[in-house]
Amino acid sequence: MSFEEFDLDPRCLHVLNQQSITEPTPVQDQAIPIALEGKDLVAVAQTGTGKTLAFALPSLTRLAQGKIKRNLMLVLLPTRELCTQVHEVIDTLGKAMHINAVPIYGGVSIDKQANQLRKGMTVIVATPGRLLDQMGRKNVRFDNLEILVLDEADRMLDMGFLPDIQRILRKLPPDRQTLMFSATFPNEISRMAEKMMREPERVSVGAIAKPVDTVRQTLYSVRAEDKTALLTKIMDEEDITSALIFLRTKSRTERLASTLRKKKYNIAQIHGDRSQGQRQQALDGFKNGKYNVLVATDVASRGLDIDGVSHVFNYDIPPNSDDYIHRIGRTARAQADGDAITFVSPTEYKELESIERRRHPASFPYTTPQARRRRETGSEDRVQRHAAVAACCRSRQQTTNPLLKYATGQSREEACRRSLTRRLATKTGEISGLAAEARGAPDYLSAKNPVSVRKLGCVLREEA
Repeated sequence: MSFEEFDLDPRCLHVLNQQSITEPTPVQDQAIPIALEGKDLVAVAQTGTGKTLAFALPSLTRLAQGKIKRNLMLVLLPTRELCTQVHEVIDTLGKAMHINAVPIYGGVSIDKQANQLRKGMTVIVATPGRLLDQMGRKNVRFDNLEILVLDEADRMLDMGFLPDIQRILRKLPPDRQTLMFSATFPNEISRMAEKMMREPERVSVGAIAKPVDTVRQTLYSVRAEDKTALLTKIMDEEDITSALIFLRTKSRTERLASTLRKKKYNIAQIHGDRSQGQRQQALDGFKNGKYNVLVATDVASRGLDIDGVSHVFNYDIPPNSDDYIHRIGRTARAQADGDAITFVSPTEYKELESIERRRHPASFPYTTPQARRRRETGSEDRVQRHAAVAACCRSRQQTTNPLLKYATGQSREEACRRSLTRRLATKTGEISGLAAEARGAPDYLSAKNPVSVRKLGCVLREEA
């Protein structure tokens, strides 16, 4: 299959050939024919599979077949970074077809954007908040709108975005084509979306909300206060060409960025409190290799197309499985290999189990460093692991931890080993891999490392 087999505008094909894009991805293969027919569409595919071209190519082809007017197409996205990225794709294709496009997002001059809108633009790529500001100022109307696209639709229709989306929809003509694209699409969101669409076609490519097979997923169990030390240890020892590090909050992002900068790492940072200029400068520097580490909140986890990211670190575990998918989707793009490394502290085990309950374990081929060693060395690793636990027991003269109590006739080491084994099981069987291993000995623990042994004791005490 090639793009020439679709009924796309020849000028689009010329641009694709210049970029050496010749074969459609699976989501493009299925979505483009439906969109070309003018039907409503819900497309669900893993991140990094080319969803932007899947809606841009057929939409611009359809617009080019009619009379070019202002405000014929509206693309809504959740973040400024995505807005900039999608606009670049549409603008490159549109220039060859004499179709102009404008990005509308916060953090930059609203008056400059208003001037562009008043001049008349065919395609508007916008975030909901800034678009509502422009609509409220009477700078843009959508009487001629033919195509509405919601990219990252699950986040766009989440409770935080839904009121803005509804306000915008009330200003749009009902006789339009609506396209929704996303990496995840829960049933409740799907029902909500169908109320906004007319008999939409549904396209699902591959497993929904499943990491790509080329991502190696690894978990480290670590105390919260030791995360930075473990991060720098891994970054110093592994071959990391470029890394994304995700944290929960803006303040934690600032603190970690400051710490890494003092340690002479070449880093940039983005979060919601940074200006648009600062965020764009950080992203551009990360893309062109000026920085090889980007520390970010989840503002960077959705849809950003950055080539060559070798490692993604979940410094803070994400609150849900959808955010986990989007975070680790920044690596292993376009069939490349990548590593996704997650740190989990004892206080984060509930979030970890919540992610696992939401997704079938088989869909998440997690591993841990110690599990990888067990596969490679067999029983010898289990002996070493139990030795680490036993060393922890010997290092404590007194304990009230019920996990470390032992029955008459049992050695303290044997009791600890059996208790740990019992803790790694549930009423229905083995706990799914990630949470179970998190309760075991972290990879960097060994009986030879007194500091590590104390860390193991902390993990066991938290679990007791």
